[in-house]
Amino acid sequence: MIGVVIMLIARSLRTHRLSSAITAVATALATGLVMTVFSIESQSRRAFVGGDVGFDAVLGARGSPLQLVMNAVYHLDTSPGNIPWSLYEQMKADPRVSLAIPYAVGDNYAGFRIVGTTSDLFERFTRNGRSLSFEAGGRAFDAARREAVLGSMVADRTRLATGATFLPIHGTSHEGHEHEHDEYTVVGVLAPTNTPMDRVIWIPIEGIYRMEGHVLHGTGQPFVADPASDIPTEHREVSAVMLKLRGPESGLALREIIQRRRSDATLAWPIAAVMGDLFDKLGWMSRVLLSVAYLVMLVAAAAILAALYNTMNERRREFAILRALGARRGAIFAVVIGEAAAIAGCGAFIGVALYGGLITAVAAVIREQTGVMLNVLAAPPGVWWAPLLMAALGALAGVLPAIRAYSVEVAENLGHGG
Repeated sequence: MIGVVIMLIARSLRTHRLSSAITAVATALATGLVMTVFSIESQSRRAFVGGDVGFDAVLGARGSPLQLVMNAVYHLDTSPGNIPWSLYEQMKADPRVSLAIPYAVGDNYAGFRIVGTTSDLFERFTRNGRSLSFEAGGRAFDAARREAVLGSMVADRTRLATGATFLPIHGTSHEGHEHEHDEYTVVGVLAPTNTPMDRVIWIPIEGIYRMEGHVLHGTGQPFVADPASDIPTEHREVSAVMLKLRGPESGLALREIIQRRRSDATLAWPIAAVMGDLFDKLGWMSRVLLSVAYLVMLVAAAAILAALYNTMNERRREFAILRALGARRGAIFAVVIGEAAAIAGCGAFIGVALYGGLITAVAAVIREQTGVMLNVLAAPPGVWWAPLLMAALGALAGVLPAIRAYSVEVAENLGHGG
């Protein structure tokens, strides 16, 4: 009996292959959409909130901790302002801080952020226990020269390699004017880190201070660096200080000191909590997208119902003949349910392949825009419920047409000739 049911299902699918294919494509799109939305929300949160960026906190100008993190960690937002160099030195000497690295921003090349920093970034910084490394032939910049180190993505996109030169552009937009007298030479390309660091051009912080047109306000008064003289410490300032702390209690103590005793600085700590707040605030958007995706699944199930139900009139004679040949009502019911499940199952299978393409494309866009790499192979377990749910909805959609086929009267339909 099972063999006969399968044969009848296959025959019906061949006979109505166009409508079956269209309905399967609709279910594939629905399945792929639900899986992609669910996976992106889960993986993005894990990458931005649970990922190790190598630092515990960011110290910067008074303002929004989120803006500070987005600017200093992800290099996406504008700088909220500057803090005095003395505050960086204070953090560097604080026993609760294991590493303090200053950042100074304000320029770009080909749309990629230029960040002025110190050699500590290459000598002492670690992430997941690993130090930054260079591609063959590369090295860290000399703080006294106009030298630059490129992130791996910058090198790929700009085609700059070790030994190449470039002119920085003022501001964070590539439409700004070039610093015609500040040519930099690339001395190294960092090995890929799959973090926002891959999208950055690193130069000595001294180079930022001395860049043409840059004015320092460390004392509150404008100061332009003299090429022939050292820059007094009181005039120096930084956009942010990246901190590694010796423990959670260090973060609590420093935040208490900075937030309550200083009016010119903000400590964004812990970085994961700051990003977690962002995802919590945007959670409604994910829920809306997921709701739309589930609605599409219901529409796809309805399409299966409509496609099968509309064929019932033309198939009444077929079912009557089957009944006359000895097929039981249960077998007729199983044929229609099986046909619906087959269409939905085929669509769900194609939807899994579609999901693979969608998540890969989205991951590429996220890496291009943020430098953060999503693991497309590490799909959350819940994502695999989508194809099963789609197959179940498809089978459920076949119940009404199956009841109609089940109710076909043999004598009436054979007598009418269909």
